[in-house]
Amino acid sequence: MTRLPHLTRYALYLTLLACPLVGHATQSPPPTEAADKDEAKPAQRAPLTERSDLEAAALERQLAASEQQQLNAAGTTFLALWRPANDTAPMGAVILIPGDEESADAPPTVGPLRRRLPDAGWHSLSLSLPDPQGANLPVRPAAPPASGDGKPAEAPAEKAPEPVTPAPSSEAPPTDAEAARAAHVERVFARIDAGVAFAGQQQAKVVVLLGHGSGAYWAARYVVERKPANLTHLVLVDTRQPEGFDAPFNDLLGQLTGKVGDFYYRDSAGARQAALARKQLSQRQKQPVLVQVSLDALPGNPDVAQEQLFRRLRGWLDKHAGGAK
Repeated sequence: MTRLPHLTRYALYLTLLACPLVGHATQSPPPTEAADKDEAKPAQRAPLTERSDLEAAALERQLAASEQQQLNAAGTTFLALWRPANDTAPMGAVILIPGDEESADAPPTVGPLRRRLPDAGWHSLSLSLPDPQGANLPVRPAAPPASGDGKPAEAPAEKAPEPVTPAPSSEAPPTDAEAARAAHVERVFARIDAGVAFAGQQQAKVVVLLGHGSGAYWAARYVVERKPANLTHLVLVDTRQPEGFDAPFNDLLGQLTGKVGDFYYRDSAGARQAALARKQLSQRQKQPVLVQVSLDALPGNPDVAQEQLFRRLRGWLDKHAGGAK
């Protein structure tokens, strides 16, 4: 009976000695596991596919291969939709530029026009543009780190201003948003370049650039900045300014010297006022080449609205682009 307390005490001592060893074993993983964790780095996420590329891939599955043209724009291929004129003596080629968020076959304007222009003796080439980048916002500055009590840390005391050496140039470096917009302009122009070159390969006597929505802005800006020698006819349909691009459309319009067809919908007061401002600008600059054509929106009759636009466009082409036989 006297040995039992000693055995109990001895077992207790062994238990107390084993506890730190067990705790140390659970807290310190084997060296091999730690090395494996250090080497396992998160994989880089692949860039997301642009919406315009997804729409182009869908069109490739839906449309006949004979309508599809893979054009090269600065080393990058993109989809364009081509239909030759249904005429032994074609009048020329109309290159259609869709607006933001539109595909090369988008209703209710670009798609119907590209399909019907060949029946009027014109080749049609509809381009697909990259995703819009004008609305990108500059990166916000990082917030000051929080202190231990959850409140923002106080800014350190300001030091006495030191003399600043003037920079060689007074221009501020471009922001991320400005760089994205400049790159977007070059991508759009490269695609229009490819479309104009393709139309030239088809021996088109006349090349007409037709822009819808914000595509009208890109068409006008391309003509003003690139000044293509073989492109002197421009059609603008429901002109809109792309978000984030501050070059006013009327400034571009004032620099155009070719023949311009300005198609607008008179149902909207804003559209009427904008059209009046464009007309007055052309009158002040003695630019008789601007011809305005008013349209009715007809939201309840899309087929009639499309027929109206096609007939008015065909009339403008016959009169101003040498399309009359």
